[in-house]
Amino acid sequence: MTSRRLALFDLDHTLLPLDSDYQWAVFMAKSGRAGDPAEALRRNEELMDRYNAGELTAEQAAEFMLGLLAAHPPHLLAAWHEEFMQNVIRPAMTQAAIDLVQKHLAAGDLCAVVTATNSFVTAPIARAFGVPTLIATDPEYIAGRYTGKILGTPSFKHGKVLRVNSWLDGMSKRLHDFDESYFYSDSINDLPLLEVVTHPIVTNPSESLLAVAQQRKWPVLNLFNKLADDKS
Repeated sequence: MTSRRLALFDLDHTLLPLDSDYQWAVFMAKSGRAGDPAEALRRNEELMDRYNAGELTAEQAAEFMLGLLAAHPPHLLAAWHEEFMQNVIRPAMTQAAIDLVQKHLAAGDLCAVVTATNSFVTAPIARAFGVPTLIATDPEYIAGRYTGKILGTPSFKHGKVLRVNSWLDGMSKRLHDFDESYFYSDSINDLPLLEVVTHPIVTNPSESLLAVAQQRKWPVLNLFNKLADDKS
C-alpha cells in the first residue's frame, strides 16, 4: 500500500534535546582527538552561536566539522562514534520523541530524518529512532578516507527542500502527491521546508521560529523541557 502521508523530522533540538554536531565536536575535543582541546572548543562555540543566529553557511560549518572526520581513519571514527552514541546520544533520547516517531511509523507514513548535520554523525542516530531514511549533509569519501569536503547539495536551509524533492523524485513522487505532509523542526533555518508542507509543526522552537509560528498560527510542540546543551 502506498503511503498517503509524509513525515519529516529535523534532528538536533527537535527529536534530540541537543545538537549532535556540536556534541560530537565537544566529544572529540575533550578526548584530545580534535587538536588543541581549548581551541577546538572555542571554534565549536563560535560556530554554534553563528548557526543559532542564522549567520552560518554549510561550507563554513563543514570546514571545521568535516575536518574532524578527515583527520582520522574510518575504523577509529566508527569505534569513537559508538562510544559517543552510548555516552551522549542514547541517554538524551526522550520517550516523547521516540513515541512521536513511532506514531508516524505505525500509521504507515513515509518517514525521513532531514538534518543539516553530516550523515556520519547522524546515520546511527536515525537508526536508533527507527527512521528508515536519512537526508543529511553528505561528507565526501574517497579512497577509504573522508576528505573534509561536502558531497553534493548540503541539507541546509533551502537545500533541505531540494534534497527532499530529489529523494521523492527517485520514487517517482512529489510533495503534492501526499494527502498530508508533516515537518517537525526547531530552527528558523528550516523555514523553507516548513513552508512547503501541509503541516508545519515547530518543535521546541527557537525564539525566532516561535515568533513566526505564532504569527502564522502554526502548532507548537515541546518534546522536552530544556536543551541539554543550553549554555544559559
